[in-house]
Amino acid sequence: MSKNALVLQTDFGLGDGAVSAMYGVAAQVDPELRVHDLTHDIPPYDIWAASYRLLQTVPYWPKGTVFVSVVDPGVGSTRRSFAARTKKGQIIITPDNGTLSHLAHYIGLEEVRLIDEVVSRLPHSGESHTFHGRDVYAYNGARLASGEITFAEIGSVVELEQVTRLPIVDAKIENQVACGIIDILDIRFGSLWTNIPLQLLRDLEVKNGDNLVVSIYHNGIKVYQNVMTFAKVFSDVNIGEPLVYINSLLNVGVAVNQDSFSRLYHIGTGVEWSIELRKSQIAQA
Repeated sequence: MSKNALVLQTDFGLGDGAVSAMYGVAAQVDPELRVHDLTHDIPPYDIWAASYRLLQTVPYWPKGTVFVSVVDPGVGSTRRSFAARTKKGQIIITPDNGTLSHLAHYIGLEEVRLIDEVVSRLPHSGESHTFHGRDVYAYNGARLASGEITFAEIGSVVELEQVTRLPIVDAKIENQVACGIIDILDIRFGSLWTNIPLQLLRDLEVKNGDNLVVSIYHNGIKVYQNVMTFAKVFSDVNIGEPLVYINSLLNVGVAVNQDSFSRLYHIGTGVEWSIELRKSQIAQA
């Protein structure tokens, strides 16, 4: 069988040996297996962020790539462990806690199988109940990626309707206003990444250089409003000025040139953080 890459995502950080232990398990299964990191800096227990980072990354990897995503506040509980294959052919091994939400919503899942945590696990690890990332997920991910087992052999089929999903709100246009949510932050730079696609701005006939009124709400309460430029690149505005731009996923982003928008204005992410954009009547300078 052909070998595929194994890609790891966790909220473990790199301050101890947890991630290295997962690498070690993969090497035990197949010393020649290619193992890569998506990120190990998901905020602790943040299932939403884990779900989004998979959407950000999975489509750019070849069919057959195996992802292991371990953000698992329910480890050792009755929550189940799944192997899911997307409609584009990548495989994700993860707890059934909502981590598959964005992939299921935007790309689609082709098939999901249940992993037996008692049987399908690292040999001699049966007394360990709090490190499924190593004992169940990395182990089975490596077996799949190396070709030791097939997707069909990993477990029984699960109905797609049984997969746990977090609520996702689609972007839309209402009364000439583009409405969406703040999905995630561009972590290092503090920019806001929304779920509003470029196409919605095109539908509103927004062009580069136009002024936009940007309004941000937290649980329906307005917490920020400003007029800013729809810019092609950050240098289109002065340092310290806010802007609207299109990010690498072709969705709307909101930023401050060379500063952190989220830190300056205390903006968070998720479905409780909504955003609206409309063309401003203020003329361009």
